[in-house]
Amino acid sequence: MRDYELEVLEQYDMEVKGTRKIRGAFFCDTYEGTMILKETKISERRAALMYIILTRLELESGMNVDTPVFSRDGALVVTSREGRKYMLKKWFSGRECDLKRESEIVGAAETLARLHRELQWSVPPGCDGVTCPAAQRNPVEEMQRHNREMKKVRSFIRNRVAKNEFEYLYLENFEKMYGLAERVTRRMEESGSMELFDRSIYEKQMVHGDYNYHNLMMLSEGTAVTNFEHARIDIQVLDLCYFLRKVMEKCHWKQKLGREILLAYEEGRHLDELERYYIGLCLAYPEKFWKTASSYARSNKAWLPEKSVEKLQTAVRQSDEKEAFLESLFDIDLKKEI
Repeated sequence: MRDYELEVLEQYDMEVKGTRKIRGAFFCDTYEGTMILKETKISERRAALMYIILTRLELESGMNVDTPVFSRDGALVVTSREGRKYMLKKWFSGRECDLKRESEIVGAAETLARLHRELQWSVPPGCDGVTCPAAQRNPVEEMQRHNREMKKVRSFIRNRVAKNEFEYLYLENFEKMYGLAERVTRRMEESGSMELFDRSIYEKQMVHGDYNYHNLMMLSEGTAVTNFEHARIDIQVLDLCYFLRKVMEKCHWKQKLGREILLAYEEGRHLDELERYYIGLCLAYPEKFWKTASSYARSNKAWLPEKSVEKLQTAVRQSDEKEAFLESLFDIDLKKEI
């Protein structure tokens, strides 16, 4: 561990028995248990919000979460002499959720349902000035923004004289994928999604914001949910959409597994008809195609990562598998206009 990181640990009122480096962070063995020290970009205000949410989940609901730890001076974000910001959080002895073990994926859906039952913002006593951030855009506005970005990327590529493999592939598949994006957006506009969005904001329902297998740890006593940095008030089933998409992209939109994930979630939290349709539409949107193009637009065009081409190819190649998945599980036929 470098000197300035040791200096950061000295700002906490605990004895560290040993440290070991992992990617971008340090495990710290202490008499209070395992901790993780990680560089962070979040503000003290955001850290305080995380502390409120996670303390409630930990103490009132008995969930395993990575609650931040206060420094000796009462700060949740501490700064090294080099100006780097760090956060120390509780951690666990376990391993990441394994996508090759379907039982763990189904169990993660059960954990998410439990999390959603508990995640509802309310101001704790003595914290009147603390507010939880809400979604900045409704579902329709978000899709419309993505559509505009895809068109901008196409315009940029068209104007380039010498095109690379990624750019040719993008232009070749743009009409198909953009047409799909527009159809899904129109359905979203007419689906009642705004009612769902407004209800979620009114009831102050919260989302994890990044619920995927990387942020789930398998423990002997259950599952730990970590990395709540993106928690906010929003439509809760967005977490389920994101989790399903990440899993299904790796598992080739396997219908049996998708059905088991939905059933496991519903054992803990019922999905109404509007929520189910909303999940289907979110999954129908060509998210991977848009996201890969958006990332490429922000990158250094002089160097083309091979992964970018692979991701775009995957987004196009899996279209038919995804359509069959959506029709089977959500009764959504993307070929039909409404």
